[in-house]
This record gives sequence, structure tokens and C-alpha cells, in this order.
Amino acid sequence: MTCSKRRVFLHTAAKASLPGLGISALKTTATSLAGLSTALMLRSAQAQAERYPIHPITMVVPFPPGGVADTVGRPMAEAMGRMLGQPIVIENKAGAGGALGMAHVARAKPDGYTLLMALVSISTIPVADEVLGRPASFSLQQLTPIARITADPTVLAVRADAPYKTYAEFERYVKAHQGKLNYGSSGNYGTMHVPMEMLKLARELKITHLPYKGAGPAVLGLLGGEIDLVATGPASILSHVKTGKIRVLAHWGKDALQSMPDVPSLEQLGVPIQFSQWSGIFVPTGTPSTVIEQLRQVAKQAAIDAKVQGTITKAGSPIQYLDAPEFAQFWANDAKLLAEVVRRIGKVD
Repeated sequence: MTCSKRRVFLHTAAKASLPGLGISALKTTATSLAGLSTALMLRSAQAQAERYPIHPITMVVPFPPGGVADTVGRPMAEAMGRMLGQPIVIENKAGAGGALGMAHVARAKPDGYTLLMALVSISTIPVADEVLGRPASFSLQQLTPIARITADPTVLAVRADAPYKTYAEFERYVKAHQGKLNYGSSGNYGTMHVPMEMLKLARELKITHLPYKGAGPAVLGLLGGEIDLVATGPASILSHVKTGKIRVLAHWGKDALQSMPDVPSLEQLGVPIQFSQWSGIFVPTGTPSTVIEQLRQVAKQAAIDAKVQGTITKAGSPIQYLDAPEFAQFWANDAKLLAEVVRRIGKVD
């Protein structure tokens, strides 16, 4: 029965059963019943949220397969889905340096059935939109953090047959051939673009930027000789380092890398810049608190799951978990720092 027909029925029934009532009393009765109906609907919605999840969940990875977000997202999705009792399906929604997939989640219904596995570019894209004078893809306020999973320093990777074997040799080569080398990234103002521009600004290096649709394609471009170097997360290139196809010259971190302990940091080499390519899970802002709490708990359990730990660590990205409150503070500080960097980089084509 439709809502309008139900009101007519209730009104008629009230008149028939209570002939002594006046119009005012009938209106009061109808209003009370309508309020009761609304309350029941809200209670039903709340009960449905409490039963979350009742069907499969989608985790959007805003990059192609093969990059850090995909490498971290797949084992986390499998473990979290196992714990929730519903599968979490990975959807690679690549484009615009991650902006396409992030904007999709920012606009999604806030019901807990659309998650985002994002990288640090979630902080740089809104500022890039501002710098370029284009409509905002999304705002940081549209997304709520659930958990940080990894936080790897970016590494400077070249082909093993490159003429430079150390960072010092690399810098000398670049300065002797300004503008001759090129590097690939996952897109303008993304996690592979920003650290390289930081290095170029700090050392007055001229290296041409060639954006790809993700870290995976950029690494393939490096292996295929289309580009000369990449700045990427260890997980994207570790397997190629082990097979002797790629050499890592330095990293943007502070401490030694667990997966590559012999690689020096840029800071150790006299270049005082740092950049962390972290990964984290987000939901659309407005997602019910009960759902957020469930996701926080399963993310925390998944991060210590033996299978997840083994898969992600083997790929070269040790778990560096932060729960929602700590992650939110970390994200706020990191976003502020990166906004200044992006504005320094300025407008790029």
C-alpha cells in the first residue's frame, strides 16, 4: 500500500471507529500515526546499519593493478571481508592521478558499502585543483579516515644498466645532461610526481616528467626503456630489484628501509627532503558511526593477520598501522605540509 493510500485508509478508519471525534482530533491522530511511521522507518534503518554488512562491499583502488594501493588493498580486502562475513571486492578505478576513483568514493552513498584504499595523493589533488584553477575533484572533508596501513618512504629507482651506480653519480650525470633524462609517475601531483619535484627543486635538476595512469604502468615504462627513472614505493619495484632489473639509488625516508637496508636516505646524502608514500582506508563522510567502528575493528585485526603481514611485507611494505584518531591527526599534518609543496611546484601541464 502506498503512503498516500495508507493515510486515506487510516483517516477513513478513524472516522468510522470514532464517530464522535472532530476534525481537529482526527488531524492529531493522523499526525501521530505519521510520526510513528517515520520513527519505525528510522528504527528499521538503524537496525539495518547494526546488521552491517548484509551484502558485498566494494573497495575502490584509484590506480591500476601493480601499484602500492593495489598491493596493499587486495590482502587487506580479503582479510577484512573474511572477518565481516561478506566479500570486499576490489575495483580498480584509475585516472587523473587517482582523482577519478577518490572523487567517486567521496560522492558515494555513506553506508559502509564503498571503501577507498588511498595513497598520499588524496592530500595533494585538492590543492592541485586550486593551483590549476579547475573545479575541485573532491574535498578532504568528504572523506573520513579509518586506518593507515603502510607508510613507506619513496625510493629513487633506475634500470640496472643505467650508467650511474650511486646517487652522487646520478646527480652529476643529470647536471651534465640537463633536460635529457625523463621520469615517470602515476599522474600530475601524485605520489610519484611530488617527491621527484621536491628533489628537482632542492638540487636544481632538470628532468622531464612523463605521467602514466599508475605506478604499475610507470614501472613497466622504466623496464621497457620509455623512461629513465621513477620515484615510487618499494612494493612497486622490489621484485624487479631482486631479479636484478632495477637498482635503487636512494630513498626519501629517515631510517633504514626494512626491505632495502643498504640503500641510503637522501638526508644521509646531504639532501634534506623527506616524503612518505602511505596507504590508508577511507569511507565517505556521513557513514554511520556504528559502521565506522566495525570497519576500524576489522582493519585493526586484518593488519595483524598473518597472511596480510606476510603478503605486504614480502612485497616490500612493512605494516605501519595507525587507528582512525591517530591517522586523522597524521593526515591533517601531512596534508598541510604537502599543500605547501604543491604550491611551490606550481602549475604544470
